[in-house]
Amino acid sequence: MTSPTDAAVATVTALIEHLLARVGGATILRPLIGSVSAADLYTAGIFLSLAFVTNAVMALFLRRSRAAVARTQPIWHRNTYVALGKPLYIVIWVYGIYVAATPLLLKLRPDQGLAALRAAMDMLFDLGVVSAFFWFLFRATRIVESHWAASAAARSSKLFALLVPLFGTTLRIVVVLVGVILGLPLLGLPAQYAQVLSSLSSIMLIVGVAILLGRAVYIAQYVVLARFDMTVSDNLRARQVYTQLHVICRVLYVTIGFMAIVAVLMLFQEVRHIGTSLLASAGIIGIIAGIAAQRTLANLIAGFQIALAQPVRQDDVVVVEGEWGRVEEITLTYVIVHIWDDRRLVLPLSYFIEKPFQNWTRTSAAITGSVLIWVDYSFRVEDGRAALKAIIESSPLWDRRFWNLQVSDADQHTIQLRVLATSADSAKSWDLRCEIREKFIDFIARNHPNSLPQLRAQLAPDRAAPDGP
Repeated sequence: MTSPTDAAVATVTALIEHLLARVGGATILRPLIGSVSAADLYTAGIFLSLAFVTNAVMALFLRRSRAAVARTQPIWHRNTYVALGKPLYIVIWVYGIYVAATPLLLKLRPDQGLAALRAAMDMLFDLGVVSAFFWFLFRATRIVESHWAASAAARSSKLFALLVPLFGTTLRIVVVLVGVILGLPLLGLPAQYAQVLSSLSSIMLIVGVAILLGRAVYIAQYVVLARFDMTVSDNLRARQVYTQLHVICRVLYVTIGFMAIVAVLMLFQEVRHIGTSLLASAGIIGIIAGIAAQRTLANLIAGFQIALAQPVRQDDVVVVEGEWGRVEEITLTYVIVHIWDDRRLVLPLSYFIEKPFQNWTRTSAAITGSVLIWVDYSFRVEDGRAALKAIIESSPLWDRRFWNLQVSDADQHTIQLRVLATSADSAKSWDLRCEIREKFIDFIARNHPNSLPQLRAQLAPDRAAPDGP
């Protein structure tokens, strides 16, 4: 059966061939390749030339339209013409190639594969048009997202600004899924492949939902963390929330991924049969899995304990294994400690549950630092206290809370002075202790050099030699 398109193309082809015959003579109608004549080839070339001209005209029209709306309309109007360009060009060329190939196909006999070629051309034409349409919709979602983002910026709504990417991602996934669901039947595959197509559509739907859920978790985490500043000196509450969300979101990501994989596998009958068979030996498998995954499960449980009890948090200053550093990252299985000399110490989560460690920022980042200095017994402590007052109170590293100087020990040679001074955090405390030590020793060396630690010795007078016999 001849379609209306074929009839129209055949009429136009006959008219073009008649004109070509008047120009080139009757020889142009003679078969050149099989039943295809030179007139047929010229006709196909004319149709392709018309497609080229149409493409050029539409490109010029869209370019001028973009320039016109750019001066008077919002930016998203211009972006609409940008999004329309390439999909429209694809439709023009798909239709042009289809029309150009039709005269050649009409010259074929049924025994030369005419039906198969026509079916393939029809399928490619339908797929090309549908693909171009949904590609335009996909590009249009970017425009809608940018329009929403501009509206959120105008309203100064941080929550809406954070939700805009989620809405945009949702639209794009919906467009892709609908495009695949509508495009697959156009392939005209045999009935035995219907189950494969159905499974493929279901897999894409599951993956799309998983992506949206993961995106929602990420945005929720970002919304909550936006209320807390990790860069301030006293960031205890921020570190608490960050640690809890970090661990919980990691668990949610793993759960979403695991459930998506399970849902995909359950689409296949063979996997369901395997699952039914495994249920019969679930007790033995559970015991074996429990023994094999003992350490993994212990770390996972430890992760929940750390998230809830928070013995250690993100950015905490800790001393573990004799090393001082900051907690750089907490994952589902291990903790990375950034040591002061830029080394990284990797410890399992269970370490912070089972073993003792020092946490210098457990309740507050503020800390008291101590400096020990040994001096001679002749040193006047009051002079040292006056010098320390000027040293500490003039330092920007001191947080103005507390400092003192005490004689903490004494032995047969020296006395030990202990200086205590508070700082806002451990990093400032280290610098303050070094500054105090340096300036106080300099004070003693310049003003009381004899009070530096020294070793005394007393020489007894020589006795007169005994008289000889």
